[in-house]
Amino acid sequence: MVTKRQKNVWMNAINDIIRGACGGFLFGIPLLYTMEVWWIGSLAKPQLMMMAIASMFIVVYLLNQTEGFRKRRYGWLDHQAAMDTVEAIAIGLACSAFVLLLLRGLTLETSLKESLGKIIFESVPFALGVALANQLLGDTRNGDPEGQATDQVNSKTNNKEDELQATFANVGGTLIGATIIAFNIAPTDEIPMLAAAASPPWQLAMIATSLLISYGIVFQAGFSNQQKRKQQKGIFQRPSSETIMSYLVSLLAGAFMLWFFQKLTFNDPWTMWLDHTLILGLPATIGGAAGRLAI
Repeated sequence: MVTKRQKNVWMNAINDIIRGACGGFLFGIPLLYTMEVWWIGSLAKPQLMMMAIASMFIVVYLLNQTEGFRKRRYGWLDHQAAMDTVEAIAIGLACSAFVLLLLRGLTLETSLKESLGKIIFESVPFALGVALANQLLGDTRNGDPEGQATDQVNSKTNNKEDELQATFANVGGTLIGATIIAFNIAPTDEIPMLAAAASPPWQLAMIATSLLISYGIVFQAGFSNQQKRKQQKGIFQRPSSETIMSYLVSLLAGAFMLWFFQKLTFNDPWTMWLDHTLILGLPATIGGAAGRLAI
């Protein structure tokens, strides 16, 4: 019994971290494609970095007083909110550092001061996303018996729905979310610059990261009635196949946006289409996952 209880505690803690990280990616990924923030961070002095951390702590602490990223609350004790704030900032720092490494914004040649500046400045929206994870994207019916009973009835009804209709709804949600994010990033000069630095191993890592984050947002983080999504029927309505299908749709949305803004033309080689689309595919996939949460 004790072992099972300890296991549940660890699982809840891991799910809280996953939920916070996914919220951070939803809010923070667009800013990571803004080179100006990289440059500001690389030139920032230690005093400015400390001010950024202090400001981030205050804002995230206030957000944690209202909701936070954990499913369970502890009576809104000040020390618990402070601990959650430190954890949210740590998740934001880790996520921003990971994506900067993935985008080659950080390399072995990057100095420690420049690396810290980039990570700290890029982590601000990530930390805010962690703190807002439950407030804006959480399942409002979590723990509600009536809501769970309704979901069971709806799941029986959904079993009778046309599979094509369910599939088209998911494709449509993915396409809308991916297009909104890609529309804001595709016309910038960041995509060609990042694509030029991405070698095939980093492109494979980009694909794996996009799939993992998309899966985590929709099927693991506990956002927006997760259990109901797992029970939906459709052609691609298993978590793995839906994640892959949504990623391909997001890549198509990103490629179309790059062509629409004339960053790619039909005269360009297919390798150029591939690396540009994969670079834009990461934020587009996150946008597509958010779009699926909305349906």
